[in-house]
Amino acid sequence: MVNRPHFNLEIHMQFKRLAIAALAAAPLLASAQSNVTIYGVLDAALAKEDTGAPNGKRTLQLNSGNQSSSRFGFRGSEDLGGGMKAIFNLEAGYALDTGVGDAALFGRRSVVGLESEFGTITIGREYSPIAAIAAASDPLGQGFYGSNLSAFGSTGRVTRRLSNSVNYKSNTYSGFSVLAAYSAGEQTSPAVPVTADSLNLRGIAGQYTNGGLYLGLGYHEYNRLQAGKDKETAFGAAYKFGDFEVKGGYLSADPTGPNNKFEQFNIGGIYTMAANKFFLTYQQNKLEAGGAKGNALALAYSYNLSKRTNLYASYAKLDNNAAGAFGLNSSSTNVTPPATAPGSDPSALSLGIRHSF
Repeated sequence: MVNRPHFNLEIHMQFKRLAIAALAAAPLLASAQSNVTIYGVLDAALAKEDTGAPNGKRTLQLNSGNQSSSRFGFRGSEDLGGGMKAIFNLEAGYALDTGVGDAALFGRRSVVGLESEFGTITIGREYSPIAAIAAASDPLGQGFYGSNLSAFGSTGRVTRRLSNSVNYKSNTYSGFSVLAAYSAGEQTSPAVPVTADSLNLRGIAGQYTNGGLYLGLGYHEYNRLQAGKDKETAFGAAYKFGDFEVKGGYLSADPTGPNNKFEQFNIGGIYTMAANKFFLTYQQNKLEAGGAKGNALALAYSYNLSKRTNLYASYAKLDNNAAGAFGLNSSSTNVTPPATAPGSDPSALSLGIRHSF
């Protein structure tokens, strides 16, 4: 009993030290707070598609992603203090009509990085600099048949996503911002095939915004073959005034070798009236080899049932010349004549619903 006062004093001092330590650590704990968001899009449509090929027929399809690709993802950030954040994004695509996921689980986007007053750096699988220009300048918002997504994808077209990449996006200063990317081809040595180069890609783009005005310019250089470098370019513009918006762009891919250049022009407008949105676009595709050309006209309509749910309808038709076999692309699907049927004219009509969360 004699030692109890001393014991109580020690306990009091311990609690005091803990309280002081907790108060001192509070700013550090606050700066380390993080948040994670789960999000997604569910898009389904009934579509009537026709490749226009001889002996072909119109097919009735239940599609996933005619306006926006069906997806789910996780994104988050952690405040590191001093104006710096750690960020990440994992995004997976899937077919709503079958429930089947994309071949790569997080093939749409999978990055981790840092964000600060000097800009944002991400590492992983990321959208290319040109992809940002194309997204901002497509009259159909890269949804619906007739979008500029037909300029991306296979060899001889423009690169939309970059695996094994390091990417930088500056903050906006006086309306200007810069994007830069390096994608490592991770090619084995010796190369397979032996004509292949490093498969590295370098890209850069500049953007300018001022009120309703948007301008963008981008360039990629791809070391695909030892014989030379593939070159990809993009220019995009948009202007919004009141309920109207005009958008247009140019995309090109010029692979190594003669007469390989692909070009695409898009121009169109959007009109918003309360919950209604109307889209109109004209597209021209050209391939240097053989003088192939295809001209497309697309119409789309969207009606918002709420902030997160809308109904839509779209129609598009493409007229190929005798050498052309170009197709129509929506966000996740395409209607393209077989290569053995040049001169075929594809068309597509769709009615759908889209919900985001």
